[in-house]
Formats: sequence, C-alpha cells, structure tokens
Amino acid sequence: MDINCENNSGQTVIRIEGELTIYNVSELKMQLLGQLEKPGDIELDLAKVSEIDSSAVQVFILAKREAAQRSCSLRLVNHSPAVVDIFELYNLGSYFGDPVLMSMGSSQEQYTRI
Repeated sequence: MDINCENNSGQTVIRIEGELTIYNVSELKMQLLGQLEKPGDIELDLAKVSEIDSSAVQVFILAKREAAQRSCSLRLVNHSPAVVDIFELYNLGSYFGDPVLMSMGSSQEQYTRI
C-alpha cells in the first residue's frame, strides 16, 4: 500500500494505492489520525484501492468520527470498485454520505449515493 499526502490551501488530499487489509491498515490509521491533528479538511482518494477488508472500514469509521469531533470534514472520494463492493456489503453509503462515482458504461458516468 502506498499513501501520498498533499496539502492544497488548507485541505489535505490523501491518495491510497494498493491493498487496505488487516496486514497494513495500521499505517493508514496512523496517517489519518496524524492528519486530523492538523487544521483543515481531509479528502481521502480511494480510486486506486485494489482490495479492502473490514479492518480498513473500521479505520474509516474511526477517522470520520474523529473528524466530526474536531469539527472538520473527512470526505471519501473516487471510490474504487473494491470500496464500492464493501460499502454495499455493509450498507455504509449513507453513513459516510459521500457521492460515489459509478461507471455506467464506456463513456457515461453518473454520480449516485450508495
């Protein structure tokens, strides 16, 4: 798993690439909680997440709760198919409330909430 953090005008964008599983999710947890210590909003780009399990979902829930307690925003964006699948499995779309970009074919795309 690779984690890339970028700060743009008070907003931190965290891009994750690879597997988010119990074997490496502690690194993500430390990064997210560390970023939540800083002022500003966080955007978590999940476009290149190839595999995800429930341990990563637990970290997302923890981070969302911590962000709310600190009155900042944590948004999950560009959900990969693996992320969409696990959110559907656990019925978490409404919990996070972020729009999910779903491909509707070769050139059509539509925003929808899961």
